[in-house]
Amino acid sequence: MESFSLQHLLENTFDGINQSMENYVPQLTPREVGAVTSLSTGIVKVSGVPGVGFEELLKFPGDLYGIAFNVDEEEIGVVLLGDYSHLHAGDEVERTGRVMDVPVSESLIGRVMNPLGEPLDDKGPILFNQRLPIERPSAAIVDRLPVTVPLQTGIKVIDALIPVGRGQRELIMGDRQTGKTAIAIDTIINQHDQNVLCIYCAIGQRAASVAKVVAELRKKGAMEYTIVIVSEGNDAPGLNFIAPYAATSIGEYFMEKGKDVLIVYDDLTHHARAYREISLLLRRPPGREAFPGDIFYIHSRLLERSTHLCQERGGGSLTALPIVETEAQNISAYIPTNLISITDGQIYLSPTLFELGVLPAVDVGMSVSRVGGKAQRPAYRSVTSALKLAYSQFEELETFAKFGTRLDEHTRRIIEHGRRIRSCLKQPASKPITLSEQIVVLLALTNGAFDGVPLPRMKEAEQTLRKSTSQLPDDIRQRFGSTSPFSEEDRQTILQLSVKTLEPFREQS
Repeated sequence: MESFSLQHLLENTFDGINQSMENYVPQLTPREVGAVTSLSTGIVKVSGVPGVGFEELLKFPGDLYGIAFNVDEEEIGVVLLGDYSHLHAGDEVERTGRVMDVPVSESLIGRVMNPLGEPLDDKGPILFNQRLPIERPSAAIVDRLPVTVPLQTGIKVIDALIPVGRGQRELIMGDRQTGKTAIAIDTIINQHDQNVLCIYCAIGQRAASVAKVVAELRKKGAMEYTIVIVSEGNDAPGLNFIAPYAATSIGEYFMEKGKDVLIVYDDLTHHARAYREISLLLRRPPGREAFPGDIFYIHSRLLERSTHLCQERGGGSLTALPIVETEAQNISAYIPTNLISITDGQIYLSPTLFELGVLPAVDVGMSVSRVGGKAQRPAYRSVTSALKLAYSQFEELETFAKFGTRLDEHTRRIIEHGRRIRSCLKQPASKPITLSEQIVVLLALTNGAFDGVPLPRMKEAEQTLRKSTSQLPDDIRQRFGSTSPFSEEDRQTILQLSVKTLEPFREQS
């Protein structure tokens, strides 16, 4: 009886197993795999993945990824995104089925990372809940609003004469070592308590330079609202190429949440050179200065993503400060002229002014903002409207006066006034000035209150006047940042305070 029960149990068990095997449908995950055929500097040629798409992400051994750049009939040209020293011909390549993307979340704020989303600081892994493609279409025209809100840089010469608005693209250009990065960093530092999120994207920079920038931002407390994206000079050219696009996608994530974002690309000269290197290695036909024909497009599609969104899309803004390096003051070179035509103005830094100690070395005559003037506060615009003309007249007359000609009294007064404008527009790095202090100083400057002050005492006189701003009535100080212009009574009150404050300095002249 027991033998029969055991035999019956075994028969039922085997019947169940057989039935389960008949109904079993294996979960197969299709993989499309190819092989590396050749390897060069940051570039590999791949065969055996016929279904790959343009700019698709491919996976290599050792968690190395690459982007399909050349999709030809026989082979695929892939740009590698990391250390490729372990790769060899014949290694396996696998399709991922997705394009290059970057992690985005609130936890990125205050972090230093590479374009792949890998942390470069000592704060542990980066937490995220979403990934965005690094290449995204720019906002449609109907989704954009005019630039109407100023982005205060805290630098007098820029805020007064070459103002920048939120949603604008303002190019910073100049020769090496003229203070381009310093202007961008000062602008980031000045966004403290301005509700502006900042992104600093270092492209092809030396590790020591980036470390110095991060240390300065930490010292000033700016890392509390800043994200730093870094691709170093010794990284693969592919990382240098994708860095600004990854940074922009992170900026768009916050912009679409209604935040104002400032992004600094430092610098697009290295970005263009990285793309040229990639293109030449992929045997793309070279054009002017060996750059490929689509070099304009890689920057235009990047900077077109900066805008001020309408309220239906969140109402946020993305302001771009791209940096480009010129050679021997040649602003008509290929890459600088491309970027000038894409952006909404440029801040040109002159090595001549830099050598003379005029810092920041902004050449007012060659700098322009095509948007920001409309975004200036009415009170600020009324103060600075005559400043650029007076400064331009001074520069012309100063050149003429160098020939040793005798000057009439009117010309001499213009030159003396201009020298005080130049002295007043000087400003040390990492010391941005508040809007109210700028307005008081510039109003006194345009109305000649500084004209009796000796040049050696200009710095001391300006600092004393800035401190006296706290003595102004509360209602006037509230109107500094409002949308209403100054009344004549307000102007007279500020001027009377300026004359009174500066009187001791004129007496000792």
